[in-house]
Formats: sequence, structure tokens, C-alpha cells
Amino acid sequence: MRPYEVMVIFEASTEATVIQGVLDQALNVIRTTGGNPGAIDRWGKRNFAYEVNHKREGYYVVVEFTSGTQTVADLDRMLGLADEIVRHKIVRLPEAKIPVATAAQPAGR
Repeated sequence: MRPYEVMVIFEASTEATVIQGVLDQALNVIRTTGGNPGAIDRWGKRNFAYEVNHKREGYYVVVEFTSGTQTVADLDRMLGLADEIVRHKIVRLPEAKIPVATAAQPAGR
């Protein structure tokens, strides 16, 4: 299992209940494919550096998780099909980014 982070940008006009519903679906995909969801960081509405799909702002959410490659593929597909999402990006984090509590301890300790 490797650490990942996904940034999701919703349309700025999307209601909070719809955002939560899409996040619940994403977390469900992570769990059902063997991954472990981590911290969810809601950045809120931010202006874009440039216009994206004729929009100037979006609602940002960052989710950390650990999983295998199949989870990443399934999550990428699910987020790509969601109409409320303007953009998303899944990034593999360095191994040193894993919290100490979830990192495997070396044998012999």
C-alpha cells in the first residue's frame, strides 16, 4: 500500500450536500478496493489562476489515502465521470509522508 493524495475541484456553485455525496462515493471506492482513507482537508472556494471551462473559481477538497494501484484507477474513473467536478488530480506521496502510526515497523523492534 502506498500513500496518495487526491485534489478535487468542484464547481463553485455546487451545494454542500452534493459535495459531501461525491466525497462519500470517493471514500466508498477507496474502502471497497482495499484502500484506507485518511485526512480530508476542505480548502473552500478559491479563484483559479486562469479560466477553466469558462469558470473563474472552484471549491477545493484534498483527501489523503493509502491504497494499491487498482484503487487509484477506480477512483480516477469515478471522479472523471462526476459532472460536478471541474478537475481532479491524484498524486503519489513520498513514503516519508506516511504517518508514524500507520507506517510498518521494521522486524526486530
